[in-house]
Amino acid sequence: MASEHIEHKLALLPDLPGCYQMKNLNGKIIYVGKAKNLKNRVRSYFKSSHDGKTAKLVAEIADFDYIVTSSDKEAFLLEITLIQKWQPYYNIKLKKGTGYPYIKITNERDPKILITGDIRKDGAYYFGPYPNVYAAQETMHFLQKVYPLRRCNGFQGRPCLYYHMGQCLGPCWRTVPEAEYAAQIAKIRSFLDGNTGKVTRELTHKMQTAAEHLEFERAAELRDQLHYIDVTVEKQKIISTDKTQRDIFNFYMDKGWLSIQVFFIRQARLMKRESRLFPIVNSTAEEFETFILQFYDRKNNVRPKEVLVPAGLDNALLESVLGLPVRTPQRGEKRQLMELAHKNAKIKLEEKFRLMELDNRTTVGAQAELFAALGLPFGHTIEAFDHSHIQGAEPVSAMVSFVDGQAAKTNYRKYKLAAAEDHHSANEDANTREVIRRRYTRLLKENAPLPDLILMDGGAIEMNAVKDVLENELNLDIPVAGMVKNDKHQTAALLFGDDDTPINLDPQSQGFFLLTRIQDEVHRFAITFHRQLHNKNSLASRLETIQGVGPKTRTKLLREFKTIPHIKAASLEELTALGISKTTAQAIKLSL
Repeated sequence: MASEHIEHKLALLPDLPGCYQMKNLNGKIIYVGKAKNLKNRVRSYFKSSHDGKTAKLVAEIADFDYIVTSSDKEAFLLEITLIQKWQPYYNIKLKKGTGYPYIKITNERDPKILITGDIRKDGAYYFGPYPNVYAAQETMHFLQKVYPLRRCNGFQGRPCLYYHMGQCLGPCWRTVPEAEYAAQIAKIRSFLDGNTGKVTRELTHKMQTAAEHLEFERAAELRDQLHYIDVTVEKQKIISTDKTQRDIFNFYMDKGWLSIQVFFIRQARLMKRESRLFPIVNSTAEEFETFILQFYDRKNNVRPKEVLVPAGLDNALLESVLGLPVRTPQRGEKRQLMELAHKNAKIKLEEKFRLMELDNRTTVGAQAELFAALGLPFGHTIEAFDHSHIQGAEPVSAMVSFVDGQAAKTNYRKYKLAAAEDHHSANEDANTREVIRRRYTRLLKENAPLPDLILMDGGAIEMNAVKDVLENELNLDIPVAGMVKNDKHQTAALLFGDDDTPINLDPQSQGFFLLTRIQDEVHRFAITFHRQLHNKNSLASRLETIQGVGPKTRTKLLREFKTIPHIKAASLEELTALGISKTTAQAIKLSL
């Protein structure tokens, strides 16, 4: 039942379109939604019965806010903006970028061809996305040899090396006619659109000739080029009779989970597929529409000429927001592709449910056990810290994040700390204060979500330092517990509460296993970071002892060769190519 405060706010809701923001006890925004009628939609959360993720959301709501918009379209756009800004826990959230590369022909007077994952509205040609990164790179190298554009940095008064190799049209020393570029670009576009027959036949003939002349390395190189072309351009079978660039979206919904499939159709081929699975709060159609808008809000998705969606969505509104034709196919091959996407979405979700039955006990269930043992309400995010140093020198700290019992590695953080000169306990206190201050000051500045529990790898010193910084400096109320190990250096218990009371977990419980995983993971992450830093500093210190090697030269050597063995193996010519004098290069070789 809604609180009196919420009942009063519900009575004031307007019959207008807009966005609403649900908040928990800490005032953190945990869900953002849109509505054609704010009054009806927001009231439905508190006046109807729910299950699944919606029931969990409603149980956490302590307050709400809303923003009125002038139209449904504005509500759509505002919702996406607020989700990206606040990253609410219960919303569908998409990462930036597709993670797949595109081949790009730049829009310049002297264009060049390159690999990119950064899609911009710059008038360039983009081809892809390509699931195989290495094959895309090799195909680009092949194109640079067969259909060269520009590979140099521009006019320099003399031909560049690539021009002599036949891989550059020569803007390094002449004015290349635009028509010459246009002819090459037309050939490249035709090739990447799938017209590879002529080139493939030529390569096959050259490969056979090389093999007949016992030039097996050359034959192998040509074989690899054929393979890369196959993977990048030809491997996907033709599934359409026209070459319209289109994206196909479909979904399958069951037990409060939404499974989404996106098919990228390019050059009449299925170039790539994306799968997404989400537990959802709102109606299936509305959550699906929000997903599609977020999908194109990411800068790394090249927009197609057409978007196909299943029946039941507001196609006109989607068209208005996206500025793209949004259609629902009724028959033919497009309808068959839509059904195929639905079938794949169903298979993915059924697979997810089978895995969830196996995994849930060791993840969400384990985290629930951990919070229950501490007498806390269930929380989604745990952040754990550990320090590493050698007798107080080169101190570092590391933070790992676990969300619903699983490591969220994109949220891990490393910290180089100010070296403390005092005894060990002073180090632990100062190091803890510094890293906690830096971590949570930043989250507050960014209005980013705060964790539900902080775990420290250590005892009372670290815990007291954390509590002091949180409560007296940052005015934050986040529960803090200490992870304690026994004399065999194994996870033993938790310290919690004002008196740092030991909380003994059943060593055979999933909660205890999760605690062990967290403690081992944060220790591993801290040690790994410290070793990386120590090795880097050791390498720099060896270079410091060489006559004539200053900070700039050290930086050049480290950037180019990475390790001492690589520097030792480098020739004098390779060293002097970095701008190092011959005398200094000889001193480096002699010293190492």
